[in-house]
Amino acid sequence: MRDRLLIIFSFLFYLQIFSTSARSQPQPSSIPRASDLDLSPDIEDSPVLQRWREQVPNILEEITRDPSFRTRLRLGYSLFLSAQAAGITLGVEDVFIGSTRFTVSGEYYTAFDSDRTSYGGELRYYLRPLGSYINVAPLIGYRHLETDAYSLDGVNLGARLLLAFSRDGAADISLSQSWVALGTDTEVGLTTLSISYAITQSLRVSTGIQQQNSRQSKDSRVGIILEWMP
Repeated sequence: MRDRLLIIFSFLFYLQIFSTSARSQPQPSSIPRASDLDLSPDIEDSPVLQRWREQVPNILEEITRDPSFRTRLRLGYSLFLSAQAAGITLGVEDVFIGSTRFTVSGEYYTAFDSDRTSYGGELRYYLRPLGSYINVAPLIGYRHLETDAYSLDGVNLGARLLLAFSRDGAADISLSQSWVALGTDTEVGLTTLSISYAITQSLRVSTGIQQQNSRQSKDSRVGIILEWMP
């Protein structure tokens, strides 16, 4: 009987110690709220702070959804290597259609002293979230090609691989493969490699190589292009 009483008193003693220790811990109500902080008026009126007070945002989801690349307006110099035909390139890349993964792009090239001309537009759909550093986009559009050997108009079908090394378009590499008038006797394959890097927050330099393969001839076009990101 005495042993049982000793066990009961020991249990009550340790229970009392545990209760005292728990009461000494800070309670949730003692944690300061944002409204209790002594913040300057500029910080108090910050849209970011107001947004966080209303609801804590999902940062990971926003990083995934926000594009890792930007719309670019392009102006540059290009050269067809076989004919040494130099010209000017104008274009726009990846104009976003709302909040979807669809973008629209277009390009125009003309040589200074020859009949070589290329222009067209395409619709791209990025298969992965726009914030991904690696993305693939099937593309469909229209392309006109004119060289010394042939002149061709037709539907342009293909795909584009994008490797974005940093966010907001600071640097990336893209590789595109498409075919104009696919499956016809006049089919032309276009392989385009582009390497771009930013020199300011809104201005980039892009170097590109495009290989044109047809049954009539093969040719390469190289260029250096300035890209402005609005």
